[in-house]
Parts: sequence; structure tokens; C-alpha cells
Amino acid sequence: MSRQTPSMSGLRQKSWNSLSDMAASETENQSKRECVVDMNNPVARNEQANKQAEIKLLFFDISHLPKSSQFLLLSAAVFFFYIIYGYMQELIFRLKEFRPFGWYLTLVQFACYTVFGVLEQKVSGTTERKLPLQLCGLLALLTVATMGLSNTSVGYLNYPTQVIFKCCKLIPVMLGGVLIQGRLFSIDTNCISRLIQNFFTGKKYGMLDVSAVLCMCFGLICFTLADSTVSPSFNTYGVMLISLALCADGVIGNVQEKAYKQYNCSNSEMVLYSYSIGFVFIIFGLIVSGSLLPAFTFCLEHPVETYGYAVIFSVTGYIGVNIVLTVVKTFGALVAVTVTTCRKAVSIVLSFIFFAKPFTSMYVWSGLIVVLGIYLNVYSKNKASWDSKFQALLGKIKNLRQQKKYPSLLTTV
Repeated sequence: MSRQTPSMSGLRQKSWNSLSDMAASETENQSKRECVVDMNNPVARNEQANKQAEIKLLFFDISHLPKSSQFLLLSAAVFFFYIIYGYMQELIFRLKEFRPFGWYLTLVQFACYTVFGVLEQKVSGTTERKLPLQLCGLLALLTVATMGLSNTSVGYLNYPTQVIFKCCKLIPVMLGGVLIQGRLFSIDTNCISRLIQNFFTGKKYGMLDVSAVLCMCFGLICFTLADSTVSPSFNTYGVMLISLALCADGVIGNVQEKAYKQYNCSNSEMVLYSYSIGFVFIIFGLIVSGSLLPAFTFCLEHPVETYGYAVIFSVTGYIGVNIVLTVVKTFGALVAVTVTTCRKAVSIVLSFIFFAKPFTSMYVWSGLIVVLGIYLNVYSKNKASWDSKFQALLGKIKNLRQQKKYPSLLTTV
């Protein structure tokens, strides 16, 4: 038998390790090639695409489009349907005798939304409920408060004032984001200090967001003061109603966003349970208060101006709600608020055009302060990309100036 030397054993061990490394490398390369082949396979691509959440605008799937295109299409749809919604809302309350029946209008609206939600679920074939009943009840309560108080306030306020209040929903949304989206859930001795710290130190919101809120508050105060001096329909009770609606509206966006992330529910499920349970809440309140029968009798006397307009109001509102929920689900609550706030600014201008009402220049500059607050908020969310584009634009302008100042440099090279 030949005796192995340590050098021969070492050589064999190195050769074995090299072969092992080559085999492992070949296996890894083969798996990579398989992955590439699978991704190039149309069936594999379809399976991968189906795993991603669908984004629909009405019945059209826009998931394949770039994010910017999705945002533009959804925003345009929000503007279109909610401008019609706002026009019909103000048109209904032009009937002065109907102004005390804002909650009945909300009842009709919730009934229509419930029917639309059931039909949508039947068409889509999704009947499974993912949301827990407790969360459905909370969403229904917030929806009732948001829409019922908002509809009722139109009977006591000038419509542009009601809209300008709703433009400032960013304020409770930001506070709700601190409280609901995982920042503060327990109340302890440091609760207030933690809230102030989270709000002002930039952990969640920076100074641009705070400046946006301050602009909105100041503009809102000035707009309300202007309305109180020139509008004959100004009423402090209406201010209280729309303020409460604003608070509920600020909370509900964050609750909806949290529900989407936690339970991955559909828009139709969110709408159906929010409005069907809310319908029960409203009809119970109207029966207890004794307001159901007088409102029903009055609407029977004016069916076109009440039920007819209410159906158009509800259809456009239902489509708008679904689109806004898609924006919340895709881009988040704060982006959705920004889009709907800009739409409300357009609704204010159209309200003065289509419906005669007193006007003062104070409306203009106080509204511009609110718009400044909206701009600051949008800029704070896109600061990095906007700054880079602004620097690129400045660079191009600088190069053009140099070319005009030293044209000989281009010809002598």
C-alpha cells in the first residue's frame, strides 16, 4: 500500500472543494436561469400580476398603468363626479322648506348607497365579509357623523363656507394620523407631551405640515368672518355642525386606511357595511326625534326637487366615494385629502358662478391662504422630487444664459 503524503491529501481536498464550488455555482446559475425563464413566460407573468392588488376605476382595471397615470385618472374622476355631487347638494337646499330635513336627505342617500353596494357585490361575486362587526359599526358611526352633519349644515350656512371648512380636513387628518396610525393609543401622564413632540419635532409631520395647518386655520377664520358679514344665511349652529363633521371626516380617512392595511377588504365591502349600518342608525334617530314623518310628507309633495335630485346626488356621490376609497387604498389618506380639497376649491368657484350669492374680496384672499396651506402640504410630501426637478430647471436656465452671454464659445470649439 502506498502511503499518502500530507501534500497529496491537501491537493485532493482542494480539488474536491473546487468541484463542490463549481457544482454549487452551476446550481445557482441554473436557478437564476429558471427564474428568468419563468418571468419571461407569459403564464408566470400573469400569475405574478394577479398577486398584486387590482386598482379599478369604475369597471376598468388600471393596475398596469404607471403610478402617475393612475393618480391623474383617479383625481380627474374625483373632480368630475364630486363637482356634480356638490352642485346637486346645493340645488336641493335651494328649496327653503327642505333645509330642516338634512338628516332625511342623508337617510335617502344611505339607502341608495346600500342598494348600490349590494348590487356591486352581486356583480363582483364577493360576498365574504373581512371586516369585523365592531369596526363596521365604528365606520358607520363616523360616516353618519361626517355626511349627516355636513348635509344638515348646508341648511344653515352659505355653501362656499361649508366647503371651505371641509377643505381644512387636513387638520384633523394630521392629528388623527398621530393618534390612530400607531402613534398614541394609550392615555398616560406623558400623553400630551408625546402628542406635541410627535407633531412638532418632525417624527411624523414636519414644519411644512405645521405651516400648512396654520395657513388653513387662519384662512378658515377669515373666510368665516367674511361670510358672517355678508351672508344672510350665516348661522353659528351651522358652524358647529360642519366643525363636528370635519372632525369625524378627519378620523374616518385614517380608520379606513388602517382597515385596508389590516384586513385587505374591498371598496364595495367598506361602502356596503358603512352605509347599511349607518342607515339603521339614522332611521332610529329620526324616529326617536319625530322628524321622519314630516320630512317624508314634504318630499312626497315635491318629488322631483327632493327624491329626483337626491337620486342623482346619491349616484354621483356613491361613485365618488368608491374612487376616493381607491385613492386612500392606493396612495394613502393624506393624498386623498389633498385631491378632495382641491376639488372643493373648484366647487366654491362654481358655486358663485351658478348660484347668486353675496360676494366680498375677503373671500378671495382668505381662500388663497387656504390654497397656500394646501400647496405647502403637497410640497412637504414631494419635497425631494420637487427640489431635484427645481435644481435641474435652474441648471437649464443657467446654461441658456451662459450660451446667450458667450455665444462665441460654441462656435470656436
